[in-house]
Amino acid sequence: MNPMTLVPDSKLATAATELVRDTTSELIYDHSRRVYLFGALQGRARGLAFDPELLYVGAMFHDLGLGEAHRAGGRRFEVDGAEDAAAFLRSHGADEDAVRRVWTAIALHTTPGIPAFMEPEVALVTAGVEYDVLGIGYDDPTAVTPGDRAAIVAAHPRPDFKRRILAAFAEGISPRPDTTFGNVKADVLRHFVPGFAPGDFVTTIRDSAWPE
Repeated sequence: MNPMTLVPDSKLATAATELVRDTTSELIYDHSRRVYLFGALQGRARGLAFDPELLYVGAMFHDLGLGEAHRAGGRRFEVDGAEDAAAFLRSHGADEDAVRRVWTAIALHTTPGIPAFMEPEVALVTAGVEYDVLGIGYDDPTAVTPGDRAAIVAAHPRPDFKRRILAAFAEGISPRPDTTFGNVKADVLRHFVPGFAPGDFVTTIRDSAWPE
């Protein structure tokens, strides 16, 4: 099977593809397509009954919040991307359960340990991100075979991807450093933004307004 045939052939998916192509870099577009494909392959291998259209929209929109238009808003980039996806789905007549699942998939994709226990679309956006960015599952051919991986990367190359995606994270998040409190993106700013001091949970408790 050619893994590229897993991409939904629908008006909704085509509209999502066009929007992401027009509003993001080639880096983010190719990454987002790989996230969908790696997530869909893992879903098939696990026997999960996921909606391909919703998984596709979740994957394609998951990094839209890194864009320049969102950087001054002060919200976590995951929430910005989730809100963009929700607006897109509503504009195409999606019901609120579909909107909720995609919103949650995007909002939680950088929160390890939780999405795997939620709806398939939520679990698989994170699984696709973890495969493409972190290499989680790379050495397990039961879901993504070496041949599948080669076909996906041929269609959506990843030249110098590790350096470039980290740079994109830093660029998208550095204008709103407070949004990294308690999540993995604090590590990005710690490596790439001189003088960045991540928030500390224990200090926050000790310095709270409570008098004791």
